[in-house]
Amino acid sequence: DKYEELQKLGVEVFSVSTDTHFTHKAWHDSSETIGKINYYMVGDQTGTITNNFGVMREGQGLADRATFLVDPQGVIQFMEITAEGVGRNADELLRKVKAAQYVAAHPGEVCPAKWKEGETTLAPSLDLVGKI
Repeated sequence: DKYEELQKLGVEVFSVSTDTHFTHKAWHDSSETIGKINYYMVGDQTGTITNNFGVMREGQGLADRATFLVDPQGVIQFMEITAEGVGRNADELLRKVKAAQYVAAHPGEVCPAKWKEGETTLAPSLDLVGKI
């Protein structure tokens, strides 16, 4: 539900599963919720993507539920694996994207826990160890 906001930030979203694109199409066509998705649903039935990202469940042919934020240089800035049955938070993902983009644009600054756009950042130093 934050796809448009993510796109405005220059972020592209991909949903990847070990299902085929035929399964994704059927899911998209039969589910009102999934039918509203505007981002790419990628079929990874060979497991190439999920293995490369280290989230393939060995011997099961299934991938863990994971979120990756990859910067324009191809470097993973954020990775989160979520247990089945635990929902993900699009607002928190958006916050982390904004924090990663801020830090990339402002070398020498860090965004503390729960940082939100417009709030004060920190300059790392030994004085902060154990205080944040």
